[in-house]
Amino acid sequence: MTEHLATWFMGLFSKDVGGEIIAFLASLLPIIECRGGMIIAKIFQINFFKAFFICYIGNMIPIPFILLFIKKIFEFMKKHNILTGFIEKLEGKTAKNQEKVLRYKEWGLLAFIAIPLPGTGGWTGSLFAALLNIDFKKALPIVAIGVFIADVIMSVLTYGTGAVIDLFTKDAATATDAVTALVGMIARVPC
Repeated sequence: MTEHLATWFMGLFSKDVGGEIIAFLASLLPIIECRGGMIIAKIFQINFFKAFFICYIGNMIPIPFILLFIKKIFEFMKKHNILTGFIEKLEGKTAKNQEKVLRYKEWGLLAFIAIPLPGTGGWTGSLFAALLNIDFKKALPIVAIGVFIADVIMSVLTYGTGAVIDLFTKDAATATDAVTALVGMIARVPC
């Protein structure tokens, strides 16, 4: 799902702005976050370290605002009957997962944010932290570390997998020669 959203988002801006800006903007958004940002960065062939930094910063910018203001925003929206059903669904999801997160406390929240699965990430983790009344000073570093780990995982998956695929598709003869040479060396080692 994240890949489809990233591709859709990329299509909106690709003619008007550069890949770095698109990856950054995508990383700012819920659901897409750094996961989609890294996919976009790879598509635009942005340097690995630059992409990592852009996507991490983009994913982290909204986090303090979510931690500090989401409860007040939800109160205002419910008071004025704006997306009340959606807010109640989010609060219900939080209540449903509250036991799991609170059982493992900070480690549970960290793992929830760090493992790049649908419905997890910095936005949702910050929402959980705010709705579960986890102190801002405690929640922000946990979310920052979780987003960092998620970005590392996505970087390895996006750039690492691409490198392995490139190795076997772009230069199959060289890869085959390297494997053959390695097998030959192993066969010559005396046992």
